[in-house]
Amino acid sequence: MKSITINGSKRESVGKSSSKALRNAGQIPCVLYGGDGPIHFSAPELAFSKLVYTANAYTVVIALSDNESYSAVLQDIQFHPVSDKILHIDFYQLFDDKKIAMDIPVRLVGNPIGVKLGGNLQRNKRKLRIKALPTNLPDNIEIDISELNIGDRVYITELENENYEFLHPDNTVVCQVRRARAALVVETEDEEGEEGEETNEEGEATSEKAESSLKKEESSDAETPAES
Repeated sequence: MKSITINGSKRESVGKSSSKALRNAGQIPCVLYGGDGPIHFSAPELAFSKLVYTANAYTVVIALSDNESYSAVLQDIQFHPVSDKILHIDFYQLFDDKKIAMDIPVRLVGNPIGVKLGGNLQRNKRKLRIKALPTNLPDNIEIDISELNIGDRVYITELENENYEFLHPDNTVVCQVRRARAALVVETEDEEGEEGEETNEEGEATSEKAESSLKKEESSDAETPAES
């Protein structure tokens, strides 16, 4: 997996007032978890643009001013409710012998047969959560969808890989090709039309039967002699 380096410095004081002062200076307060204890540091806001504002997944090398560096992944991020500016970021330290859970983007390859026939491609999952050793984390999960026809689906069980495990139920649908809504409407109208024709035919047959029965009754009344 690709990595981004973030240069920062340890924080001397921790608290709301200190964090506010850092933000006013264009710095983002951060915490690194997973080691012997949490490490509080800060880094320039611009340093996080490639990490936060992207659909790609990256590991992070946190390089601190005292020549210490840590490999980590982004764990949580807090945004301002109005301005959407970054308020705080949590990282989790990586170790070569410990598996880590991470969301990995899905990359679809190919043009499905079903789409060529008028169907619509539906992406149910744009990211999949996996668990793996840091060295086995992929940049993305690639799926060849060229052979998908209308009604076909790709389940999570079809993507099993020996380098990582998926943290989703086996019946999770990643993507599928569905029949276009316009086609469904046309089919429904055709079915309703056929039902209407059948109803008319049944109605006409019932009407003819009723007329025939009425004529027989009139004929029978005419043949019956009047009582004296």
